[in-house]
Amino acid sequence: MKCPYCGYSESRVIDSRPAEEGATIRRRRECLSCQKRFTTYEIMERVPLIVIKKDGSRQTFDKMKILNGMLRACEKRPVALADLQRAVDEIEQELQNSLEREIESAAIGELVMKKLKTLDEVAYVRFASVYRQFKDLNTFMEELNKLLIDK
Repeated sequence: MKCPYCGYSESRVIDSRPAEEGATIRRRRECLSCQKRFTTYEIMERVPLIVIKKDGSRQTFDKMKILNGMLRACEKRPVALADLQRAVDEIEQELQNSLEREIESAAIGELVMKKLKTLDEVAYVRFASVYRQFKDLNTFMEELNKLLIDK
């Protein structure tokens, strides 16, 4: 790490502590040449996830899109925003933990449905009806019957 004052390339760490709720490490350093102190932040490098859409196009993963879809499904339902945010974070973590860097949107949709099913069954059916593009009442009923059988 180069000193921002004199450019010397060696420094010693005086203090290290977690910052931003453990997302980064804050390090206080002292230059071995000019003895001036400076702060550095260490963050974990994340390889961006790429989502493969139904039409074959690709875009970077955006967890806000998942949260917005879940919010629409949970509209006027007794589901706390904190629960939805936790579910989105769990989905993102699961995707990051898989060693895949390109994920089909269908796989993400299935993860969302799995989380919604545990949070609120009505929200699950709402999301599934849009996500699976129910064509008629029979396909809608089939999904409801599956939900009843799983209970």
